Amino acid sequence: QVQLVESGGDSVQAGQSLRLSCSVARNIFVVNSMAWYRRSPGKERELVASIGKDFVVNYADSVRGRFRISRDNNKGVLSLQMDNLRPEDTGTYLCSVGSITDRQFEPYNYWGQGTQVTVSS
Repeated sequence: QVQLVESGGDSVQAGQSLRLSCSVARNIFVVNSMAWYRRSPGKERELVASIGKDFVVNYADSVRGRFRISRDNNKGVLSLQMDNLRPEDTGTYLCSVGSITDRQFEPYNYWGQGTQVTVSS
């Protein structure tokens, strides 16, 4: 069983920043691609950003230029720096282990509890 532990969520005002973290067992982390998803009320789960084993990154259009995904293979930690937050960024953020084919991230069926981000205007 793969354990994913997300942290860093908070309630903030629009325009502020947050940094999310996700811890994964290092032996799992270093051989897989990783991603952040978010789940918002009334919306389907959305892929926010992904990072491959080769550190190539991809972002959803809605966050490009404001969010930055990174990975620390030594520590087994995935991060998401979120700047200039907007109310529409509100949701539960979950990290994911998976693979990337033709720049498309496919998650494996391992999910943590997520961390809540609430952005008020």
